[in-house]
Amino acid sequence: MGRGDAGADGTMGRPVIAPMPLADGLAGLRNRRPVIHSITNPVAIALAAGVLQAVGARPVMTEALEEMDDVVRAAAAVTVNIGMPSTARADAMVAAAAAARQAGRPWVLDPVGVGASPHRRGLMHALLANRPTVIRGNADEVLALADMGGLADGIGIDAQATVEAALPAAAALAQATASVVMVTGKVDHVTDGVRSFGVANGHPMMTRVSGLGCALTCLTGAALAVEPDPLTAAVLAAALMGVAGEIAATSVAGPATLAAGIVDTLFGLDARTFQRTLRVQ
Repeated sequence: MGRGDAGADGTMGRPVIAPMPLADGLAGLRNRRPVIHSITNPVAIALAAGVLQAVGARPVMTEALEEMDDVVRAAAAVTVNIGMPSTARADAMVAAAAAARQAGRPWVLDPVGVGASPHRRGLMHALLANRPTVIRGNADEVLALADMGGLADGIGIDAQATVEAALPAAAALAQATASVVMVTGKVDHVTDGVRSFGVANGHPMMTRVSGLGCALTCLTGAALAVEPDPLTAAVLAAALMGVAGEIAATSVAGPATLAAGIVDTLFGLDARTFQRTLRVQ
């Protein structure tokens, strides 16, 4: 989360996302209070739920197969994070993704550590078969996904890959999966394979907060619940998290208080401050 650079001049005949529609998205979250069903990394459940509640969404985080269809149908959007894929949790993830596809609910896939093991890669193939609306990952994860699908075009997978190095793979992955791909880092980049945007908001201390990426995935689900265009929804989520982190970092002592500060800032964020602080290109 830092500075953005893609798509600023609208050279592809598409309008640049203006600040006001994003501020309208924040108002939509608070007015509609969508139910968001999330299967996320257990270490991030409290933070992710807090972030969702702060913007007005209502989190549900069940992993019980027996109620998965019912919960997904009651939700406005679904998010799946593969951070700790035990057998039972992996089964719940696939069931949630399949239920979301069948019910026509938008859903977000967070491929945490996808290149770490054959188990994760097999799980990822099963999840991708259910056509995620948005894929959100860091540069390494996006490159690993592209490599799995034969889309990396010779790009090596580096443990310290930059967002910029992952952009061609992100665009190829978006086109191959018909998903929006968000690559998070110093600058968050969002692409549907044709349009691309950069979100320049954020603060370096955010990289020291455990579970913040997981919370952003859940926030992306909330944005999808109120914004019909998945690309705009992903930009809205990245902007909300980046702006909140940027503002909160000015008055906290360290990462622990930054996590609480982000939740508090999202809760109190008004449209004027959000619009004034935005740096989306």
